[in-house]
Amino acid sequence: MTPEQRLDELEEALEEQLEDYDACRYRREGKEVALIVPREDLLEVMRRLRERAALAFEQCIDLCGVDYAAYGSSEWLTAAASHSGFGRGVQGGQAALDPESRFAVVYQLLSLTKNWRLRVKTFLDADDPIVDSVVGIWASATWPEREAFDLFGIMFAGHPDLRRILTDYGFIGHPFRKDFPLIGQVEMRYDPEQQRVVYQPVSIEPRVLVPRVIRADNRYEAGSKPEPAAGGDKDA
Repeated sequence: MTPEQRLDELEEALEEQLEDYDACRYRREGKEVALIVPREDLLEVMRRLRERAALAFEQCIDLCGVDYAAYGSSEWLTAAASHSGFGRGVQGGQAALDPESRFAVVYQLLSLTKNWRLRVKTFLDADDPIVDSVVGIWASATWPEREAFDLFGIMFAGHPDLRRILTDYGFIGHPFRKDFPLIGQVEMRYDPEQQRVVYQPVSIEPRVLVPRVIRADNRYEAGSKPEPAAGGDKDA
């Protein structure tokens, strides 16, 4: 069976097994199938993806959070270039937010029985980024859900131990959100009077440096001949 035929078979199984969920939709993304599931149906759909023999997704390989704020925009765009290049800076601003589908949780599922993979994606709004935990279906999701909570602030209802896993104790905010400043919110220094390390608001001005523009060089255009080296033999 070719990879394309396997994908066709997976799409047919999804259409048959998820016919009760009209809001679910799937599409081809590269060489994989991506299934979009509303967050209110996520837990039931995930349970069906594992328990139905026609699908048999026994493993949740990984899951992650995504922040779609300012999706598709570049912070390196400038109005004009300068000779120095590296002196050009872009002043950071507030990221444009989509309140209805700013966040997403992406799950990577694997079926050893059927030898196929599936990407499941559910979107969450900016004001209430919460979705049901799938730990009861795949225990392997325990730590990845904690990571998505720590880095993106996405809540997983029903998680047995939802707490930070990567950032320091007392960390403020969620560092993978697009509106989180790259320089952070606090900095630490040693206070000689208190004889200990103290935290204070960050004092660095946020500024994005844009790499120098590489301009076209006609020496490397098609059909051009390189000049001979100085002192070289032209007839060699």
